Amino acid sequence: MTDEIKRIGDPPSEAPAAAAAAGEGTTPADAAGPGNGATGGNGLFGGDDGIDEGEASTAPGRSDEDIAELERLQQEMSALNDRHLRLAAEFDNYRKRVERERVEAHTRSQAELVRRLIDVLDDLQRVEHFDPQQVTSESLLEALDLVERKFRQALESAGLEEIRAQGEFFNPEFMEALMTAPAEHEEEDEVVSDVFQKGYRMGNALVRPARVRVKKFEG
Repeated sequence: MTDEIKRIGDPPSEAPAAAAAAGEGTTPADAAGPGNGATGGNGLFGGDDGIDEGEASTAPGRSDEDIAELERLQQEMSALNDRHLRLAAEFDNYRKRVERERVEAHTRSQAELVRRLIDVLDDLQRVEHFDPQQVTSESLLEALDLVERKFRQALESAGLEEIRAQGEFFNPEFMEALMTAPAEHEEEDEVVSDVFQKGYRMGNALVRPARVRVKKFEG
């Protein structure tokens, strides 16, 4: 009676199962089936040996889509960099070409002005070689007057303009007041009375201011 109670209370022996498993060429863990052994992937002390291929595919890492997107972005970045380099080179060439054309245009305009002034220089040299015994002072003055008019025409054709100052209101942008003179009437205040030296400009660029005397009303 006591032996029967002991056999009923004791845990069942695993020896027959182990022996049967050993007879069949398997281990106890294999006999327990997947996930039920001591080293099974889903057991209480399970490790990495139980991870199958399906679970490995979901492990953290770059997927094929991420790699393809990265390659696409790298190609796009390389294309943008190449485009930037081409635009920078084209702009540099454009800047150099514009600067070269500007210098060439300035040189041509200067050469044209010099060409006109050379004609005036020729006239002056001819006057210099006049024989004083054969030329009168009146004819010499007439020749000089012709040279002056030709010289003025050459400068005016190049764009030079004389600043009209006599009798005009004083303009500090184009005039320089050297002296003042009293004005008899109030409406004559700031009016140029005398021009000591003519002024010139080319378009909006001031070449030389007109040096003048300005009337001031003190009443």
